[in-house]
Amino acid sequence: MGRRWIHLVLGGALLMPFFLLTSVVVPLVVDGADPLRDVGWQFVAFGGALPLAALAALLFPLLRPLEVAAVRSLCGVPAEWLAEGPAVSWAARRRTALWFVAHLLAGGIVSGMTLSAPPAAVVLLLLPFADPLRHTALGVPDLFHGVLGPLAGLALLALVVGTAWGAGVLLGRVAPVLLGPTPADRLAAAERRAAELASRNRLARELHDAVGHALSAVTLQAGAARRVLDTDPEFARRALAAIEETTRHAVAELDTVLGLLREEDGSDPAAPAPTLDGLEALLGRTRAAGVPVEATVEGPCAGLAPVVSREAYRIVQEGLSNALRHAGPVPVRLHLGVREGELLIRVENPVAGAVAGAAARPGGGRGLRGIAERARLLGGAATAAEREGVWRLTARLPLTGTGMGTRAETGTGKGARAETGTGTGER
Repeated sequence: MGRRWIHLVLGGALLMPFFLLTSVVVPLVVDGADPLRDVGWQFVAFGGALPLAALAALLFPLLRPLEVAAVRSLCGVPAEWLAEGPAVSWAARRRTALWFVAHLLAGGIVSGMTLSAPPAAVVLLLLPFADPLRHTALGVPDLFHGVLGPLAGLALLALVVGTAWGAGVLLGRVAPVLLGPTPADRLAAAERRAAELASRNRLARELHDAVGHALSAVTLQAGAARRVLDTDPEFARRALAAIEETTRHAVAELDTVLGLLREEDGSDPAAPAPTLDGLEALLGRTRAAGVPVEATVEGPCAGLAPVVSREAYRIVQEGLSNALRHAGPVPVRLHLGVREGELLIRVENPVAGAVAGAAARPGGGRGLRGIAERARLLGGAATAAEREGVWRLTARLPLTGTGMGTRAETGTGKGARAETGTGTGER
């Protein structure tokens, strides 16, 4: 009750500039008008101040967050029921203007009663006990000189309290309707949420592909070095050198991923994202992990658009990581070809002891899901499945008319086939 009363008095204070402006303008327009002394003209100035307040709310979008903050802290309305940010659309501005008028109207009435009624109530309460107050010059009717004076004083105070309580409750119920989010606000919030999810998915993909490949290669190299440490120290030294090179490159890749965060903050990334120009280095690190890779490149892959080249590199990297992680040091065949306006990527490796319908690896599937999302971002598609003991990952990326969008981040649309397969299960 106390906070809502403060909120109403605040509305009365906000009304005063508009009331004073109207009080100055009315005498200039109407001869003989005197809003400063004539009660009737004061009500006219009061009514003329409300359209000015509505106009101010329409012209100043920042008024809505100020009113929302006051309603949330003084009226006890939950924050989730109220809109955030300025009133951008005209529909939101009109609703804010209606609220502002209602706030100032109720605040002006309650503020006027708060200023005038308590002194009059005190006079009525003390009337039977103070002879000087019974003087007719004070304008107190003889009717209130008896016991009716204190009763009238109490009734006047009750009227002020009841009016303030009723106005506060009414404004509290109207606030979510007029200050709540409009359909445009809800759409903007949904778009911001989709953009945040897309950014998180993008960072997750980059981190998974950059670090996951390096850890898979290092794990295989460290295991091989441990097994031959006593019998073949020279091989162990080469494996350790390969681990050093792989981890050094992984640190650079991690810096690239952190650069994505810097891009979102508006600053320049620390390092460019890898593209197919670094394919030979990627294949060299994979071969150093003990995996023989046979690569075939058809067509001019060096002149691809940067976004296609970058996503293609990540798809190849994840395909090689899958071979390292799930099949071990087995021969891998990589084919890249540009044909009919698209880039074809195919990664194949034998699956030792593959059994159809085998259970999926716990926690797996993120890599294939990331490949499918990367392909969908460019308007392409990806498939992955085991057939006759060979795991085959295929991705097709269009070279023209790439349809990048956030819809692919949600896991809808084409290319979801890469999430399923037969044989060893999800990777």
